[in-house]
Amino acid sequence: MIPAKLIQKFLERITLFGIVRPCKHNLCGGLFAEWTAHLCGLCVALRDEHGHAARLVTNYDGLLVSVLTEAQSERTRRRRAAPCPLRGFKGADIAQAEGVRLAAAVSLILASGKLRDHIEDGDGPFDRRLVAAGGTRLAGRWSRAGTATAGALAFDPGPLLVAVQEQARLERLPAPSLLQLTAPTEEAVAAAFGHTAVLAGKPGNRETLEELGRYFGRLAHLLDAVEDLDEDREQGAYNPLAASGTDLATARRHCDEAVAGLGLAVADLDLERRGLVRALLVRETGRAVGRTFAEAEASRKDRRLKRDPGGLTSLLCTSAACCTCGLYRPPWDEDRDKSCTERFDCGGCEICSGCCEWCSGCGKCCDCSCDC
Repeated sequence: MIPAKLIQKFLERITLFGIVRPCKHNLCGGLFAEWTAHLCGLCVALRDEHGHAARLVTNYDGLLVSVLTEAQSERTRRRRAAPCPLRGFKGADIAQAEGVRLAAAVSLILASGKLRDHIEDGDGPFDRRLVAAGGTRLAGRWSRAGTATAGALAFDPGPLLVAVQEQARLERLPAPSLLQLTAPTEEAVAAAFGHTAVLAGKPGNRETLEELGRYFGRLAHLLDAVEDLDEDREQGAYNPLAASGTDLATARRHCDEAVAGLGLAVADLDLERRGLVRALLVRETGRAVGRTFAEAEASRKDRRLKRDPGGLTSLLCTSAACCTCGLYRPPWDEDRDKSCTERFDCGGCEICSGCCEWCSGCGKCCDCSCDC
């Protein structure tokens, strides 16, 4: 029998929440509902096409593919979803289009690659033969499912599959540069973002979207490395910052440059609806950078937290956190006692100061000068 602690760590390794994590306090008007429609749409698409286990790869960054596709399209497509516990057992109108399916395919392929990487390195629970064997089967299933969906959308998954192999090769180099290590992620995200122009019928956007994807891929890779730096050092695991000898100040400079590049690329896109794209890829990425580096510099845990008890209790709590996309936090989670505004660094409802009471939910208000 596999110990509960190993299963818990297995779930932690394969669950990806992402760096773009907005809340209703910093998305004014109907933008939060629109973002939620894409998130729920991705989760339901994974369930309907690939089974309940595939919902583990639902992540905030993956749904950007769906957001970009719809932002370029003249029409939005929604369907009514059944009640869900995360919506207070209420139904909702969720996104239903090719962009959602592409987001599902990309999420599955990248999660499969990440899982295989952990298995090859023998990270954490994957140094156990039984866990590694189960993970290998799951990774293969996700890879086949993602590739099949990508093929149905005329998307070549090659860049995503190559990125995983290239990443492993680069990590074996004796002294790689930081941007060498982020390059495979950049190219994978560029391919996914670029194909949204094909799905939306706006081929003129493809080059700019690929540039957007490179900036976002670099940012996501760097922030993940910053978040994991202390833990990787303690466990002797591979970390791009440590491997390349990059300090936090240099990493912060690269992240700030990426955020600036995202802003310029978004401004150059031909979009039917710009509000949500700008809110997620410009404002929320900037918040993510500030939040991640503030936590890295603080680098200390709240002593009021309970210790992780391990065993079945820990497993159940980790499963609850996965199934609720991080909304539930166990008592030993360092973000547990933080308010929503503290956790997401959004400034709270006061950020709008009443300036959006007139909002009709058209999605255009995030282009206003108040940056609400």
